[in-house]
Amino acid sequence: MPWCWRRCAALDLPAIPFHNPCKAAWRGALARSFHNWTSGHEPFAARTAGPAGGRVTRAPDHVPPLALRLHVGVTGHRAGNPAYAANAPAIEAALGAIFDLLHLAVAALPLPPAAAREATRLYTLLVDGADQAAARAAARLGWELVAPLPFGRVLNTAINAAPRDPADARAILAGSCAHDPAVAARAAAIEAAAAGAQLFELAERDDQIAGLFLAALEAPDDALAARRFAAEAAHRAALAGKVLIEQCDVLLAVWDGVSTAEPGGAGWTVASALDKGAPVIWIDPAAPGDWRVIESREALGTRHEPRAGDGAGAAQVAKLVGRALLPEEDAATAAAQVALALQFQRSAWRPRSSRFAHAYRRVEALFGGGGRPWRSLVQRYEEPARIASGSARSLAALLAALPGADARFYEAVREVALRNLARADGISARLSGAYRGGMTINFILSAFAIVGGVLYLPLGMADAKWAFALFEFALLSLIIAITLMGQKRGWHARWFQTRRVAEYFRHSPLMLLIGAARAPGLWPRATKGSWPEWYVRQSLRAIGLPRTRVTGDYLRTALAGLVETHIVPQRDYHRAKAGRLHRVHHNLDRVSEAMFAAAVLSVLTYLVLAGADRAGALPAGWLEGQAKLFTVLGVMFPTFGAAIAGIRYFGDFERFAAISQVTAEKLTGIESRAARLLDAPTAALSY
Repeated sequence: MPWCWRRCAALDLPAIPFHNPCKAAWRGALARSFHNWTSGHEPFAARTAGPAGGRVTRAPDHVPPLALRLHVGVTGHRAGNPAYAANAPAIEAALGAIFDLLHLAVAALPLPPAAAREATRLYTLLVDGADQAAARAAARLGWELVAPLPFGRVLNTAINAAPRDPADARAILAGSCAHDPAVAARAAAIEAAAAGAQLFELAERDDQIAGLFLAALEAPDDALAARRFAAEAAHRAALAGKVLIEQCDVLLAVWDGVSTAEPGGAGWTVASALDKGAPVIWIDPAAPGDWRVIESREALGTRHEPRAGDGAGAAQVAKLVGRALLPEEDAATAAAQVALALQFQRSAWRPRSSRFAHAYRRVEALFGGGGRPWRSLVQRYEEPARIASGSARSLAALLAALPGADARFYEAVREVALRNLARADGISARLSGAYRGGMTINFILSAFAIVGGVLYLPLGMADAKWAFALFEFALLSLIIAITLMGQKRGWHARWFQTRRVAEYFRHSPLMLLIGAARAPGLWPRATKGSWPEWYVRQSLRAIGLPRTRVTGDYLRTALAGLVETHIVPQRDYHRAKAGRLHRVHHNLDRVSEAMFAAAVLSVLTYLVLAGADRAGALPAGWLEGQAKLFTVLGVMFPTFGAAIAGIRYFGDFERFAAISQVTAEKLTGIESRAARLLDAPTAALSY
């Protein structure tokens, strides 16, 4: 079989009814390559060798379906608060009524068929009073209960059981029952709530705080000991409250409205949530049925917001749920953004870059140094299903090696965060190649079109000028076709959108394992295309907090992994990128300047020769014969110089180099801070 037929068979091309089969195959291959370059959302099926050299097609490697769930946080007064104690049944009824409204609003929200509707999650610190009342109401509706605890579970129970006798405190810490029936009852209630919750225990300072706790109990008249313990306990409650705020879409607060100054208290948590853009449903314990929705700190003192008694409660709750679970408030816009997010999930993931989209990267290879400028630039994108055993192998090992590692959490990070990272990274890289490669080709084609249109002059082919005009027209038409194709397929917008998705997911695993997240109001808002932030936020919220006990060893392992798997590789990447782009920028400048200098030199040479011709120093008619060549040179040099300058301007290499340089410097600073922490004793590490 001739080599061309073997090549046709290897391409697996469909039959095309051209006269010459090989020519038809190659035309089909070129058409397919151009189509692959310009496409971004066509289905892709990876092929692997089958039995006897055959081909087996398998389905695309999709990420898990998008899971949408509401996340509700609760803060409030303890059962011993006078206002709470006076109206406890009414407060519990108000909490139950609001939960019912939230539950109905979630059920009624029109979600896309491809998205899974998951049970609402309730976040609470499990303190007696409002927290435990909310936990009971959530259990009635089948909600998941998650508790970010300011201490380890045992110490949390001992402190919140509020013993007055050091012996009772020591008994609870030892796993026994307190002698005081009231203390034992409070401890049992906390333990019962914790048994049904997913716990995220901030336990790395339990030994020190337990010592302060016992010291304050053993010396009830020692004001200094009491203040020390109270300050540490408030600080820990504030840390847990920060985790709660970052995880929730809406905060329910049972609060008297008196003060926001006490760290970790209900008022402080309300103010912090509002500062971070989380709306608050405020229940005043003095009038629990007259709750209201607050969305700014300034609104705390006005009390002009519509109240539940005004008949606006259900509508307000439905609005909050819609804003939490949909990307836009306007229904039509939200539907369009959701469609784009689902399109990303279904879009084509291809295993490598297209050679037809390498023009921009070829410029980097030619002008960035590093040797072998004509080397292959084909990029092979990591298959999403293999990222955990590939580029993210060290991160996967870190997640598995964490003390008390949560298998469910690890699986969710691998399946959701890492797969989405690989998928978005590959799609974005192809779109980047299509857009930037197309623009680079346009600059080059424009220069060739101009020069090709006048090249008939020095060649003495005036009779065939139509052919040169046709060549110019063909190149200009190709420029228009590439431009229209890029606009129609949205290469630029989709490249930036999918790049945002990739970078959010790139940083997410190391934030997730320590319970850190962006609060609702801290997510960037794009003027066009809000789906990337919505998609990532919903995906990361679905993963949630790990079920773990954060200890000093946990923090040390996480910090060392942060440095090894993220900070150092990202710093080295940005350092290399900054140097490469800086060289590209200056080398393009030099070539462009050389082109303009050549243009000036060619015109100056012609003027000198024209003067010599007038002086009779040149053979008669010689300059007239060379004039057309100088005309083409006078056009060619500035045209190509302008095209190269245009590529430099379009590529914005200098600005991107500066961005990478600043990023590398900031990462170096973070690395040095992390190194100091890692040099410290484990007991000195705090959340």
